[in-house]
Amino acid sequence: MSVLEVRSLSKAFGGVRAVSEVSFAIGQGQFLAMIGPNGAGKTTCFNIINGQLAPDSGDMLLAGKNIAGLQPRAIWRLGVGRTFQVAATFGSMTVVENVQMALISHAGEIYRLWRPAASRHREAALALLEQVGMRQAADRPSRELAYGDVKRVELAIALANEPRLLLMDEPTAGMGAGERHDLIALVKRLVVERGISVLFTEHSMDVVFAFADRIIVLARGRLIADGDAAAIRDNAQVREVYFGTGKTFAGAVS
Repeated sequence: MSVLEVRSLSKAFGGVRAVSEVSFAIGQGQFLAMIGPNGAGKTTCFNIINGQLAPDSGDMLLAGKNIAGLQPRAIWRLGVGRTFQVAATFGSMTVVENVQMALISHAGEIYRLWRPAASRHREAALALLEQVGMRQAADRPSRELAYGDVKRVELAIALANEPRLLLMDEPTAGMGAGERHDLIALVKRLVVERGISVLFTEHSMDVVFAFADRIIVLARGRLIADGDAAAIRDNAQVREVYFGTGKTFAGAVS
């Protein structure tokens, strides 16, 4: 069963077709990587799925409901979470308060704060922080965290609305090799436990080939390949797009 089905998605900016007739589906609990060289259309595609951009044409069916053109908050309400390439939290708040605010929003309590926000959903927020390995930092100001820890808190925030689909744009950007693998291993464990589907973009091929269940490849706005790691690694068109004919991904997989 598909959680998300993208059909003939297209978006142009002036005369430039950033995304052109892209179609793919994400299965229940699937860990799907979207890769491609710079300018391939990955971010545009992500922003359309998230509602930050409206498509020029095409449909996006989330559990059968067409979400094309909906606003980001409406899509979030339907169960689509997102993390961003540059992670950010409210630095003036503690770690647990950042997660509490996400839980308060999910519960629809933003405009009903007749009692202090600090008392709301604290235990649920602490439980989420425990899952991402940040429980001990719960009462620290977020501005004191290392970047890798901010990424973990962002993940806890993204899980606060109990998403059926999680979009992750460059989740390991700015992280070292060890941190990259630790974070993606954590994400994969959590989504398997929760049955969440994940669509993520990533430039680190070691992460993609080690963890993705399936990989789709964009080039110049078009989808050129769709398959498992072995199929993508051996795809001549993908090698041409990334490296030029004759080179392989072998050196990128460690």
